[in-house]
Amino acid sequence: MAKRPADPTNGNVPAAHQVPMRDFSRSLPMSLLRAREAVMRQFRPSLREHGLTEQQWRILRALAAIEAAEVTELARTAFLLGPSLSRILRDLEARNLIERKTAKTDQRRSMVSISKEGVKLMASVAPTSEAIYAEITQRFGARKLAELQEMLGELEQSLAGLGAANEAGAEE
Repeated sequence: MAKRPADPTNGNVPAAHQVPMRDFSRSLPMSLLRAREAVMRQFRPSLREHGLTEQQWRILRALAAIEAAEVTELARTAFLLGPSLSRILRDLEARNLIERKTAKTDQRRSMVSISKEGVKLMASVAPTSEAIYAEITQRFGARKLAELQEMLGELEQSLAGLGAANEAGAEE
């Protein structure tokens, strides 16, 4: 006897398929992850050529944009967990790509900045990075890319504090 396809109206559906949620492929987190992966796939070969991981590049990019950062602020800026950041900073420091100094205001804290070697490395990666951005812009469209970045910023802003509000409500 041939097996009949699942029919949700007669209860002939595996339990996993009865979850009242949107389709997995339409999940916002999954859509964002797929898009991120598609973008990063373009950049990874260049980063590998320069002996950098995505996380190391993120740290260098963040440090290049500011003079120096306290480690916890750098972790927030680069969206990295403390233990991961500690390991990454050790690796970057061993390669002389960053410099660490004790904070003047609090001897327990350290300040991190990009070194001259780090700036030179970034300068060698930059042309390829900008060429990749140009290709992405050409394929996707400058206007659409700008709109996407604006919408992502708006999404981030509209969700800021949402988790905290939900957590506060759960505690009552």
